[in-house]
Amino acid sequence: MEAERLHAHLIGRQGSRRSLNTPALVLDVEALDRNIATMAAFAAAAGLKLRPHAKTHKSVDIARRQVAAGALGVCCAKLGEAEALAEGGIEGILITSPVVGEAGVERLVALAGRSPTLMASCDHPDAVAAIGAAAKAAGVTLTLLVDLDPGLRRTGVANAESAVALARQIAGHAALRFGGVQFYAGAEQHIEAYADRREAIVQKTARLTEAIEALRAAGLAPAIVSGGGTGTHAIDAELGVFTELQVGSYIFMDRQYGVCALRGDGAQPFETSLVIDARVISASHPQLVTVDAGLKAMATEAGPPAILAGAPEGSAYHFMGDEHGAIVPPRGIAPPKLGERLTLGAPHCDPTVNLYDAYHVVRGDTLEAIWPVTARGRSA
Repeated sequence: MEAERLHAHLIGRQGSRRSLNTPALVLDVEALDRNIATMAAFAAAAGLKLRPHAKTHKSVDIARRQVAAGALGVCCAKLGEAEALAEGGIEGILITSPVVGEAGVERLVALAGRSPTLMASCDHPDAVAAIGAAAKAAGVTLTLLVDLDPGLRRTGVANAESAVALARQIAGHAALRFGGVQFYAGAEQHIEAYADRREAIVQKTARLTEAIEALRAAGLAPAIVSGGGTGTHAIDAELGVFTELQVGSYIFMDRQYGVCALRGDGAQPFETSLVIDARVISASHPQLVTVDAGLKAMATEAGPPAILAGAPEGSAYHFMGDEHGAIVPPRGIAPPKLGERLTLGAPHCDPTVNLYDAYHVVRGDTLEAIWPVTARGRSA
């Protein structure tokens, strides 16, 4: 791991964050732990379980902290992520994207043999048939959740009737267990105004309630109703339909969620814990400087990063290419000097994490540990 080669000697050295080679993915462990504790306390008070989404962090170390705080396990978006976290000893994994194809099904069943608490989501009878046949041949039993489409038309069965039919197929197979349903309204998570977000989620949750009622009427009441997210966690708890939440980004808080009112009172209960440290590498012009964090240092689809520290208030970041970004202070104010360190907030945390092989875990200004991004690159 490159991060260990470069920085292992800095661990425990007071003020060592200043000596990190940049750009570096930096994680404030105290803010991380407060975020984990805040969400755990919220869920407990609401009578909900947590199965946080590990696609956000892809880290065994962070998953262990979430489980230690009371989480049932974690969600994984991909089979490869689930394999990586299971290898690290994480149990209670739910794979939230469909697994299809002979090779994928073979890996899924093999993982179920090594990790008996594994669950997977599905949305098509052919996929259920293939998984069931492979599980039976391998002598394992696998729990499947029916994925319900909230209207995004990305994954999930289209209506309550299809949910019942798929649940019946699962429940009727000797090598499968019907575990419940999954429902993730991803498009609504980043609606900035709380009232607008609540109105949208209330409408979407009606689709979920309809499916649950149809399943109950068919004698297939779902024991697990899994879904929700950081943006809607308070609304989801209020509506009282889910049994567990798949919250993810609350541990880091990126720019997308930072602009959202996450609670009805306008409060922002979570802190920014994940940042990118960069350094001024060129200062040849009076009204701008260049830092070493560009398009390859962060996800870009959510716009430029916020400048959290190291530049005059009101300074702006502009992408300047693969490896470079420009810092432009307000007119008449001097920019940072050559070699100075800046702290940038991640525009979108999940794909930003996937660009790095490790977290530089800091306590204050001291590097405390280096945690690998365990499932980095596990896209299949």
